[in-house]
Amino acid sequence: MITLFWILICVVVYTYIIYPGIVFILSEIILFFRNSNFNQSELFEPEVTLFVTAYNEIDFVDAKVQNSFSLDYPKEKLHFVWITDGSDDGTYEALKKYKELSVYHETERKGKINALNRGMQFVKTPIVIFSDANTLLNKESIRAIVQEFKNEKNGCVTGRKRIIPLNKDNAVNSGEGIYWQYESLLKKAESNVNSAIGAVGELFAIRTELFEAVESDTILDDFIISLQIAQKGYQIKFASNAIASERASISIHEELKRKIRIAYGGFQTLFRLKKLLNPFYHLVLTLQYISHKVLRWAVVPFSYPMLFLINIYLVIVSPHTVLYNLLFVAQSIFYLFVFAGYILQSKRISFKLIFVPYYLFIMNLSVIAGFIRFLKKSQSVNWERSERE
Repeated sequence: MITLFWILICVVVYTYIIYPGIVFILSEIILFFRNSNFNQSELFEPEVTLFVTAYNEIDFVDAKVQNSFSLDYPKEKLHFVWITDGSDDGTYEALKKYKELSVYHETERKGKINALNRGMQFVKTPIVIFSDANTLLNKESIRAIVQEFKNEKNGCVTGRKRIIPLNKDNAVNSGEGIYWQYESLLKKAESNVNSAIGAVGELFAIRTELFEAVESDTILDDFIISLQIAQKGYQIKFASNAIASERASISIHEELKRKIRIAYGGFQTLFRLKKLLNPFYHLVLTLQYISHKVLRWAVVPFSYPMLFLINIYLVIVSPHTVLYNLLFVAQSIFYLFVFAGYILQSKRISFKLIFVPYYLFIMNLSVIAGFIRFLKKSQSVNWERSERE
């Protein structure tokens, strides 16, 4: 029991503190000594395609299109492809009025990944940029992404996801906003050291020639596509100045639904990216993948309840051991904050950090629920959009 207890503590601490700390330090060292081999002022403007798959996004169509037209990139070199398969709310019809767009539609709904696979045949540019219909891009996003492709070793570039802040945030908006700030910092550091682990589905780009059709039941298309490219020896770079902004889910119920689906996709990828678990192919990439994703998905969520239960046992059998008593108090305080977050989840308050333990708890709970769903094979490939603020 004692051995298991300390192993679990080490895994949790390594995943959330030690690994990010090592990556951040290495990133700063590399940036300090790095001399750029590329002329940043040299004009680099290849033709690109902004690719959007949309299912029943009528509420966002006009805002997304106008946002796309406002991006800072030569108009003759920026192409637009929309796939609206299965949409029956007027999305396809609304898009047809924009002559600058290439819109393709089939009445049958087969899920996002099937629409993506089908739509790639219409992309004729060397670089394709994927974006969601309900996210808005900053004006410099295309240039920031394209700049990274000046290096021929870079096969994929991911942008940065930003949760639009509210004056007073609730549990979901605060928790998700803080999480993505942390995740963006980690991806940026990983990118400096070697390669970011996975792309942000709201905004990422690849060299078109590197695209491989993804299995039709795939849940995390962005993760699979980006890491398939990394497996080939290319790098995934993080473009911090390319920002995709969206609202948070409207409630913790909607967020939990979304996270469970993502967790299911996470376990799916563990079996489809087996090569990444073999350090003899790409040692550094494998270490990053295990540290950033595998431990988060397969070990850490199950560690939380086990740590608490074992800690209770150790306090009972060794009541005078100060260390176990202190650890039990620390865990109890954490779960009190979780309970406080639950009580205040729908309240809009200024002190955002109070929601972090609750959001972390929900994230790990969703992984366990996603694992159960994965064992049952009960997840539909069709995306159910979460209601957002």
